[in-house]
Amino acid sequence: MYVMTWWLVFFMALPIGVKPPHEEGSEAEAGHEVGAPVRPHLLKKVLAATVIAGFITGAILWVIVSDFVSFQNG
Repeated sequence: MYVMTWWLVFFMALPIGVKPPHEEGSEAEAGHEVGAPVRPHLLKKVLAATVIAGFITGAILWVIVSDFVSFQNG
């Protein structure tokens, strides 16, 4: 459950704060995709996804264990 949550959060964080070279006033280097971000900040996004996914997974497990929502019939 944690791994699926981590990937979901990571993919949601990828487009945040990235700009292609033409939006920053420069040109893409030879051989690079024109729309590729200049600074993707991948390490920050990996760390953020790790922390956020931990909180989300913890909340899900708390709901399951605390019987806040019952998954049993009767």
